[in-house]
Amino acid sequence: MKLSLSLITMLMAIQFTVAQTLKPVQYKDGEQKLNGFVTSNTGKKLPGVLVLPAWQGIDKEAKNAALELQKAGYIAFVADIYGEGNVPTDNASAGKIAGKYKEDYKAYQKRISLALDQLKKAGANVDKIAVIGYCFGGTGVLEVARANFPVVGVVSIHGGLAKDPARENMPIKTKVLVENGADDGGVTPEVVAALTKELNVGKTDWQMITYSNSKHTFTNPESPDYNDVMSKRAWDHTMMFLAEILK
Repeated sequence: MKLSLSLITMLMAIQFTVAQTLKPVQYKDGEQKLNGFVTSNTGKKLPGVLVLPAWQGIDKEAKNAALELQKAGYIAFVADIYGEGNVPTDNASAGKIAGKYKEDYKAYQKRISLALDQLKKAGANVDKIAVIGYCFGGTGVLEVARANFPVVGVVSIHGGLAKDPARENMPIKTKVLVENGADDGGVTPEVVAALTKELNVGKTDWQMITYSNSKHTFTNPESPDYNDVMSKRAWDHTMMFLAEILK
C-alpha cells in the first residue's frame, strides 16, 4: 500500500518530534538527589553545552534551549542546582535559595561541576564543552569562568553580574560572552564597571552585548519583560559564539 506524501511528511514530523525530547537523569551531591535532563543524542561524542536554569529551577526556557542546542548538533544537559525537594514555589523562596548559592559560591560551583560530569558521561567531547545560563544561571556561568573549569566558553544571559568585592580578581582562561538587557535594574553601571575590570585583570577573551528596550528576563516568553526581537538576536549571538568556540 502506497503512502501519500502528506502522510509520509506527517510521520517524519512525528519521528523528529519524538527524537527531540529530553531524558531525565538522576545524580547526587552526597545524599542530595539531583534531577537533570539530557538531550536524546547521547553517546555520539558531539560538542556539549551545559544549561544552567534561572532562579525558579529547571523551567521551559532552559528545556527549550537544550532542545534547540540539540537541533544545532550539540549534546545538552540541563543542570539541577537546588536538588529534589528544594524547588522554589514563588519568587520569594527562589530569591532565598538562589541567594544562598550566590553567597556560598563554592557550593554553586560544586553543583555545576557535578552537572558537567553528567554532560561528559552523556558522551560530550570533553575538549569541546561550553556553559550557558539564564538569570541565576547567568551568574553561575561566571562562577564557571572564575573557577577555570575545563570549558572553552560561557554565555551569561541576563545574569546577575555582581561579585563580592572582597573576592580577588584572578586570571580567567575561559572565553566569556555576556548578554544583558539595557533596562535591567539589577545591572548598574557600577556592576558593569566591576565586571569589566575583573575580566580585563583576568586577561580574558570577553565581550558584552547590551540589548535596547530590554528589562531583566527579556528572553523568557513567559515573562512580562519578554522582548521577541531582542530575544532572537540574543539567541543568534549565543549560537554564533558557540559555533566559533566549539568548532
